[in-house]
Amino acid sequence: MNFITDLAVILIAAGVFTVVARALKQPLILGYIVAGFLVGPHLGLVPITSEEGVHQWSEIGIIFLLFSLGLEFSFKKLMSVGGSALVTALVKCIGMFAVGMMVGELLDWTTMECIFLGGLLSMSSTTIIIKAYDDMGLKNRPHAPLLFGSLVFEDLLAVLLMVLLSTIAVSNKVAPGEMVMALGKLGFFLVLWFLVGIYLIPTLLRWTRRFLNSEIMLILAVGLCFMMVALAELAGFSSALGAFVMGSILAETIEGERIERSLGSIRDLFGAIFFVSVGMMVDPHVIALHWAPIVVLTVATMVGILVFSTAGPLLMGEGLKNSLHVGFSLTQLGEFAFIIAGLGCSLGVMRDFIYPVIIAVSVVTTFFTPYMIKAADPVSDWLYRVLPPRLVARLDPFDRPVIASSASKNEWRRLLRTVATYVLLYSVVIIAIIIFSSLYAEKLALRFFPNVDRVMLNLVLTIATVVLIAPFLVGLTYRSHSEQRSVLLLLSENRRNRFPIMAITILRHFMAIMAVAVVININYTLSYWVLILMAVVLVALILSARLANRRMAHFERQFLSNLNAREEYERSLRPVTTAIQDKLASYDVHVETFKVPVDFDFAGLTLREMPFRHHSGVNVIKITRGTHQVVVPSGDVRIFPGDDISIVGTSDQIAEFKTIMEENTHVLPVPQVEFTVVKGVVSDLSPLAGRTLRQSDMRKSGCMVVSLFKSGQMITNPGPDEIIEVGNTVWIAGEKKSCQWFLI
Repeated sequence: MNFITDLAVILIAAGVFTVVARALKQPLILGYIVAGFLVGPHLGLVPITSEEGVHQWSEIGIIFLLFSLGLEFSFKKLMSVGGSALVTALVKCIGMFAVGMMVGELLDWTTMECIFLGGLLSMSSTTIIIKAYDDMGLKNRPHAPLLFGSLVFEDLLAVLLMVLLSTIAVSNKVAPGEMVMALGKLGFFLVLWFLVGIYLIPTLLRWTRRFLNSEIMLILAVGLCFMMVALAELAGFSSALGAFVMGSILAETIEGERIERSLGSIRDLFGAIFFVSVGMMVDPHVIALHWAPIVVLTVATMVGILVFSTAGPLLMGEGLKNSLHVGFSLTQLGEFAFIIAGLGCSLGVMRDFIYPVIIAVSVVTTFFTPYMIKAADPVSDWLYRVLPPRLVARLDPFDRPVIASSASKNEWRRLLRTVATYVLLYSVVIIAIIIFSSLYAEKLALRFFPNVDRVMLNLVLTIATVVLIAPFLVGLTYRSHSEQRSVLLLLSENRRNRFPIMAITILRHFMAIMAVAVVININYTLSYWVLILMAVVLVALILSARLANRRMAHFERQFLSNLNAREEYERSLRPVTTAIQDKLASYDVHVETFKVPVDFDFAGLTLREMPFRHHSGVNVIKITRGTHQVVVPSGDVRIFPGDDISIVGTSDQIAEFKTIMEENTHVLPVPQVEFTVVKGVVSDLSPLAGRTLRQSDMRKSGCMVVSLFKSGQMITNPGPDEIIEVGNTVWIAGEKKSCQWFLI
């Protein structure tokens, strides 16, 4: 019961202070943090009795926030900004690691404390940035995909960093082998989850779509989210990573947008608890005692992250403005900073006071996050004014002349990318099947057939495993249509290209042979040459099997269909929007749809008469009125209340358009009418006596008879020719004074 009381206090405090924050035009995050500080255990104004329970709910909040991020930012979008996002994350993490080491030395901390400090200063807060961008309406900005992609890579790097720091703390030395193993394990599980998820989940949703209402869809989506969270924790990764992966998988389905809308209220509720719990960690006593390290770390964090997070995108040619937006958005410590600091304290390599100091730094930098995000635009505008035009031209990637590569280089690049993708995907699936077979197949077989002969068991397991991996061995060695096209073009250009192409083919077949040899070696102890010979024979049989080839083609078609289902669905629903987004995805050009309010001042006017184009610069590209659509409307087309108008413009132009819509929408006061239902008996003086309803013409007075009791019978909504007699009971609806007059 104490936990229920604590939850009530937290939510009421959050509600009160978010109202204050909204009234002061401040981000909601600040209201949550202030609420947590005031109701937290350190200030003691309202004692919280179950901090552990609040912490558990806040972890659920992180899961929902990362799940929502995955729904909005899929793996396909991550791949589109993959190189720039990865470089941004690496530059920031390496640079901030060095800053942390130097600041730790300046504060006279131990070497191990400096190492852990460098690690925890490298991590920004994915959760806080998501919430800030959601509150400020910045998710459609051109730099947002790069920002969110770099945050995802940071979270992946944080997993590796924790492994590395744990090893260093225990053994006092760096273990590159464990680092490589951790990286390989992470990549393996990410690819495996994505492949299996994309193949199975969209297919499941498509089969059951006609049974899925909003309630069932929400329950199923949340269940899948927590299933992936459990799998991630079982594999040794963070719950947040599992939530993000499942969100990314569901984002590729046509139900992704529907799930995202249904999840909004739950995400906001648990997100509020998380941010309140962050505010509860602030200890005024620690701040007063260690204010100097807090100030130094806060300044070093914000300045260092700003510099390195801006440098990364600049190096990748993302432009000055986008780079500054990314840099200013990342200037806060994230949740992994808490985890790494707690890890250092639990391993005994960091003093206990460092943990609350890091929390204080995180809260202070979180407090400044919205203001830093807002400062990106004026700072970039100032730099564009003061920097030399030649330097600005070098920093911005747009309008530069593109140096064309040779056709041969482009074709080789396309071929190698295709081969690498196929080899990676099929190798992951083959390895997963072999690992599952070696760990669990024998146990399952012995459970159902405990007295089976050992030789027979090994033979059956070997054949079953080879049969399972056979379609994927075909995919590993099979040339796809695009790959075959590249090969033919390269051979026609230069016959010498056949030697590297042949080497690639031999390497892929060798990998297939080794996979079969590993399966045989798991169940049999044979000499190396016998394994190779048997594997070659089995691979030859597999590759000659047309059935396996057909099955592989089916797998590929199903996977690609599921992967592209949402894009094709959105393209069919919104061809204009998707066409513009496909062609202008790398620029600050967006399409948004707005519904014309009923009380819009300019409703009924033509586009030419409206201030949209002149004041905001946007163009109305489509008008939807019911099932009727007008694409690229002329200036003579009129806008009516309830129309959906799709506009195209930059982020600033669309923001100005929203302002125009809000300033010119005035809800007029509705006149108050004293409406009532009066019951009475018709007297001989009543205007209704002896007349039909048509003759009485009551509606001119704003009244009507809704029911009539006549001759022992109740008549609801009597017809216009019904005669009202003296003594009948009537129920009259309308204005009170008029109704009373008809019953006189």
